[in-house]
Amino acid sequence: MNKVIAKENLGKNVVRFEIEAPLISRKRQPGNFVIVKIGRKGERIPLTITGSDAEKGTISLIVQIVGVSSHKIASLKVGETVTDVVGPLGRPTHIEKVGTVLCAGGGVGIAPLLPIAEAFHEAGNRIVTVLAARTKELVILEKEMRAFSDELLVMTDDGSQGMKGLITEGMEQIIRRETIHKAVTIGPAIMMKYTSLLTKKYNIPTIASLNTIMIDGTGMCGACRVTVAGQRKFACIDGPEFNAHEVDFDELLIRLAGYKKEEKYNYGEFLKGKVAN
Repeated sequence: MNKVIAKENLGKNVVRFEIEAPLISRKRQPGNFVIVKIGRKGERIPLTITGSDAEKGTISLIVQIVGVSSHKIASLKVGETVTDVVGPLGRPTHIEKVGTVLCAGGGVGIAPLLPIAEAFHEAGNRIVTVLAARTKELVILEKEMRAFSDELLVMTDDGSQGMKGLITEGMEQIIRRETIHKAVTIGPAIMMKYTSLLTKKYNIPTIASLNTIMIDGTGMCGACRVTVAGQRKFACIDGPEFNAHEVDFDELLIRLAGYKKEEKYNYGEFLKGKVAN
C-alpha cells in the first residue's frame, strides 16, 4: 500500500498526488512511468512520474479524470492508500546537451513533459516551451514549466490565455526565428501527429511519448502495440518515447478510438451508481 501524502486540484478534472514510494523515488528517471491500481480487482493505469523526492520517499503523479478507474484514483483523500504502484517502468528519456530544445505540451501531456524539460535544462540546453489547451482552465503546470524554460509561450484555442491558436502556430513562430536542435512533443495523439509533421518539415529530430495507449505496462497484454518505422513496437517496453517522425499516428488514432463509446457508457453508468465500485 502507498499512502497519499498530498493532493492538489490543478484544473478541471486534473489532480496531482504526492504518494509514498521510497524505492521508486530513488530509481526514477525522466520518461519513466508507474502502473497504479485501486482495489484488488482494479484496472491497471499507467501514469508518468512527474517528480520525486528521494529524501521524503515520495513521487508525484498527475491524473486526468476520463473514466471509472481515473475517477476512483482522483477520489482518493490524503491519508488513504493506493493499492498497488509498480515501477519505474519504460525506457528513460535520453538526455544530452544538444543546444536548443523545443518542448511542446498539450493538455495533461504537460505533466510527463515537465521532468523531461527539467532534465534537458539541467544538461545545459536552452529550453523553449509551448503549452497548449482548449481554454485557460485546462492549462496546467505553467509555473513549474517556466522554472525550467528560457522562454515559454501559451496557446489556447479560444485565446483566453496567451495567444489564440493551435500549438503548431506557436511552434512554427519559434522555429522560423531560431535554430531548434531537438523537439519533444507530448499530448493528445492528434496534437502529436501535427506537431511531428511540422518538425519533420523543418528536419528537426523529434521524440513523442505514447504513454496514453498503455495498459499492462509489461509488454504482456499487447494492447500498446504501435507501428514505428514499419515495425511493431510496444509502447510500454520499447518506449514510451519514439522517433516521432517514424510513428504511424493514423493507426494510433484509430486504435485509441476503438472503445470510446463503451468507456463513455460505462463511466456514465458508474456515475449513476449502476456499476460496482
